[in-house]
Amino acid sequence: MNKKIIAVTAAAAVVATVGIGYAVSGNDVPVVYFTKDISPEGLVKAYNALNWTPKGKVGIKMSTGESSKTNYLRPELIKELVAKVDGTIVECNTAYAGNRNTSEAHWAEIKKRGFLDIAPVDIMDEEGSMELSVNGGSILKENYVGTHFANYPSYIVLSHFKGHQMAGFGGALKNISIGFGSSMGKAWIHSGGTSKENPWGGEQTAFLESMADAGKAVTDYVGRDNMVYINVLNRISIDCDCNANPAEPDIHDIGILVSTDPVAIDQAGIDMVSVADGNQKLMERIADRNGLHILEAAEKIGVGSRKYKLVNLDE
Repeated sequence: MNKKIIAVTAAAAVVATVGIGYAVSGNDVPVVYFTKDISPEGLVKAYNALNWTPKGKVGIKMSTGESSKTNYLRPELIKELVAKVDGTIVECNTAYAGNRNTSEAHWAEIKKRGFLDIAPVDIMDEEGSMELSVNGGSILKENYVGTHFANYPSYIVLSHFKGHQMAGFGGALKNISIGFGSSMGKAWIHSGGTSKENPWGGEQTAFLESMADAGKAVTDYVGRDNMVYINVLNRISIDCDCNANPAEPDIHDIGILVSTDPVAIDQAGIDMVSVADGNQKLMERIADRNGLHILEAAEKIGVGSRKYKLVNLDE
């Protein structure tokens, strides 16, 4: 076994050993609610546990998926939740060549997936980018989202929790950073704030810390009380939904997490995956990409807390 494989395996073992320690019993930490019920009814039940009342128009930020083969959250799963809040599904174009890198191509994919059958959809950067200030960030001073981002006083960040080719994993933090990023903003984050056109070739730590910075810009602008987070832990591939041909999942479906804290909900997802059967490939990918650093970076700049209290809604 070569040194790289030894290092990756050792790092994955550390994640599996210490990750679950972030769940605590205190009342001074954010609550993460959990249900095993991955169904339209389970999704609504989990959302209702937050006892959250949105203000004004509600944007539901999710991924529409790079192809029909990807593991994006299906319309039939989310339609009851979307209807409950009279929400608009919101997305942005990608920064790489593919099925969603132009608005014209993206609209075709949105229609093909069936999202327009359940709700209105808004490609937020169809008319360009708007700049958000990053206060107290590690890398970025500014972040770029779609101009329509300002049209929604409240957001439900609805994320499919899975692996990611560059970040190691993707959940709420990826969704509020790269996900909300306009095509230009995605390049800016990926490059660690060095290019608005080319997303490739940036330094890994700078990329991860830029994701955390972008997430802070988004939550500061909208307001912490006006955003809630849902992570669905199903079809957990090592590849992101931005990959048109993802690897088949090795991990059985786990459930749904909801919280008002984007760091806590992602930490809870990591904790659950770290003890799940079949997790070796995903944990090795997270370790190889230093994926847990986004949790460290986001907590450091005040996006949220890695410690959380887990409440099981099924008990």
